[in-house]
Amino acid sequence: MRITFLGTSHGVPEPNRRCSCAMITVGEGRDARRYFVDMGTQAIEDMITRGIPVESAKAVFLTHPHGDHTHGVISFIDLCCWYFKSANPTVFFPEKEQIDALKSWLHVSGTEIRDGVELTLCHEGKMYDNGVLSVTAYRTKHCRTSYSYLIEAEGKRVLFTGDLKHPTVDFPKIAKEKPTEFIICEAAHFPATDYAPVLAACPTKQVLVNHYAPWNIPNVMQLAETLAPLPVKFVNDGMQITL
Repeated sequence: MRITFLGTSHGVPEPNRRCSCAMITVGEGRDARRYFVDMGTQAIEDMITRGIPVESAKAVFLTHPHGDHTHGVISFIDLCCWYFKSANPTVFFPEKEQIDALKSWLHVSGTEIRDGVELTLCHEGKMYDNGVLSVTAYRTKHCRTSYSYLIEAEGKRVLFTGDLKHPTVDFPKIAKEKPTEFIICEAAHFPATDYAPVLAACPTKQVLVNHYAPWNIPNVMQLAETLAPLPVKFVNDGMQITL
């Protein structure tokens, strides 16, 4: 399993950081399958630029409705429907209104959702399992409908916290119960040092800080000092991790 961070900014694009999007690759060569956690940037352009077949994209898991996590989905689904017709992804939306609005937007643009492209709703618990990768969703309180995701593939386990209201309020308890390779924490809405008590209790090998605001960088550095020797690292656009 490989994770490639296509967008790591805090909600507003920066010169070298775009909005949130992580691509997960399972398998190699022609057998590789891709999955996305959030799509706040034009991920389909990244796939084409990198020479990645669009039909290898199997699913997109959106953590919550905010535009910096979702706006790239519009062009992704649009192109899958009318041009890349061998691509049959499933896209999980937090709210039905998003699906209805997207269908309307594509309709006035001259595109209809075709058979094979599935738009469905997120739900708590085991949300997806195609025998290659599974996703278990945990409700959070960042906004009206938001989720953390536990991703499991190839015997590895990774947690994406998504945006949280606060670590003491809605950090997923599963992180303390099951060991993970990584916990990928988002740090745009509260001091990163607030993660320290909960992360210290988690059996994880490493903490990756994603979606961080510039003002929070000193706090992330302090978090790393507090949790040492547990590694704490920033992620940036283009960074790839192989598990």
